[in-house]
Amino acid sequence: MTTATTTLRTGKVIRMQLINKQTFVWMPLLILSASFAITMAIHGIVAFSVSDRTDPMYSGGSQAPLWYFLVIGVQALSFTFPFSQALSISRREFFIGTFATACITSLTLTAAFIVGGGIERATDGWGFDAYFFYLPWIWDSGPIAAMILYFTIAMLAFTIGFWASTLYKRFGLVWLIATGIGIALAILVAAFTISFADQWPAVGRWLADLRPLEAAGLIVAVDAVLAGLSYVTIRRAIP
Repeated sequence: MTTATTTLRTGKVIRMQLINKQTFVWMPLLILSASFAITMAIHGIVAFSVSDRTDPMYSGGSQAPLWYFLVIGVQALSFTFPFSQALSISRREFFIGTFATACITSLTLTAAFIVGGGIERATDGWGFDAYFFYLPWIWDSGPIAAMILYFTIAMLAFTIGFWASTLYKRFGLVWLIATGIGIALAILVAAFTISFADQWPAVGRWLADLRPLEAAGLIVAVDAVLAGLSYVTIRRAIP
C-alpha cells in the first residue's frame, strides 16, 4: 500500500471520528463553558461578599474538560472501531487517524486555555482577581510552556481512555479490572516503599522543583508507552 493511500485512509478515519462532533467537539466545549460559568459565579460571590480579601482566587475547575478526554478515548475506539473494520480500514490506519483526531481536539482545547489565560493576565483576573485558566506555576515559564503542558495532559487522558478500551476489546472486562487493580497495587507498593524509606520530603522537594516543561516531558514518556501498548493490543482486538 502506498504512502498516499495510507494518508487518504487516515484522513477518512479523522472524518469518520468527527462525524460524531458531540464527542470530540461539543461536549468538551460544553463542559469547559459550564465549569467556567460556575467557577466565575462562585468567585464573584466571594469577591463581592468579602470586602477585605487580598489574595487572588484560583480554581481547579479548568481540569474538568481534561478529565472528559478519558471518555473521549474510550468512545473513540468503542464507537467507531467496528465500523472502521467493516470499511476495510487497517488497524494501523485507524490508530493513526484516531490519535490525529485526538491531537486536533487537544490543540483546540489548549488554544482555549491559552487565550483564556492571556485574557485573565491582561484583565487582572476579569477585574476581580479571579483566575480559571491562568495558574502561576504553569504560566511562569511562559505561554509556550503552558501550551505544551496543557496539550500533553489532554493527550495523556485520551490515551489512558483509549488504552483501557483496547484492553476491554481484546481481553474483556475481567482483564480490564485486573489491570486496574494491578496498577493500583503497584502505586500502593511504591507509596509504601517511599514511606518505609522516609523519602516523602525528597519526593515533595522534587515535585516542588519540577518545571512545566519537565512535567510535560514525563507525561509524554508515559503517553508514548501507553500509546505503544494500545497499538500492540488493538492489532488483535475483536471489533
